[in-house]
Amino acid sequence: MTITKKERLTLHAKEILSATPAGVRFSDLVAKLQELFPEDPYGTVTGNVWNLDAQYPDEIYKPSRGLFRLKRFQVEAPPPTAEVNVAVTEAFVSADTPREADFYEPFAEYLVRGLEECTFAMPLGGNRFGSKWGTPDVFGIFRARESDIVKMPLEVIVAEIKTDTGQLITAFGQACAYKLFAHRSYLVVPKSAQPEDIGRLDALCVIFGIGLILFDAGNARVPDFEIRVRAAKHEPDSFYVNQNVRLIADQLGL
Repeated sequence: MTITKKERLTLHAKEILSATPAGVRFSDLVAKLQELFPEDPYGTVTGNVWNLDAQYPDEIYKPSRGLFRLKRFQVEAPPPTAEVNVAVTEAFVSADTPREADFYEPFAEYLVRGLEECTFAMPLGGNRFGSKWGTPDVFGIFRARESDIVKMPLEVIVAEIKTDTGQLITAFGQACAYKLFAHRSYLVVPKSAQPEDIGRLDALCVIFGIGLILFDAGNARVPDFEIRVRAAKHEPDSFYVNQNVRLIADQLGL
């Protein structure tokens, strides 16, 4: 029995989704289908798979915009347990997983060499600013170079890094709070976070002007930083900028 072009495309789309539990973005799905069927025009492929979630609502859903995923891979958050063996858990994490602080230096270098948003950046963390509003994990500045024809004012760029995917909302709140004294603020979270959570963070970061970076939380030597949203510049409160920069001016070379 012959099948229609639509049936053929949707059938293979489901096979691609079956092989990718985390889901597949629309653009990637179209690219894979075009590799399989190069004779099909781009418009034919997109026209038949753009609304897979509506065509097969019992099988496919969108955890975030532009991301298709099979419902059988949908994972609900586990119920809280009454007791946790903290000592065993911490021992396991410390033995097999990089510490959060291990990513501060690599990200500071990424801000300078990768994003080129800073002329100098350094790990900070801890409670250096001594405030309930928090201390960024990475603190950087952009200062005009002697060779620059147009000398731009000094900017402060900061970052909040989280390896715990259960603390993403807390981390987002901290990144927002840093806008009090920073011109640009970045949120850096693991690629292993649920696609639904990353999708929500992506949307929130666009709304609030926060930068969003994904990384491999299991590899401190090669974190593979990937930018999703570039931080928007805004004017912080000059009082708090000076208050915090004054505390670390010597380290910043100011």
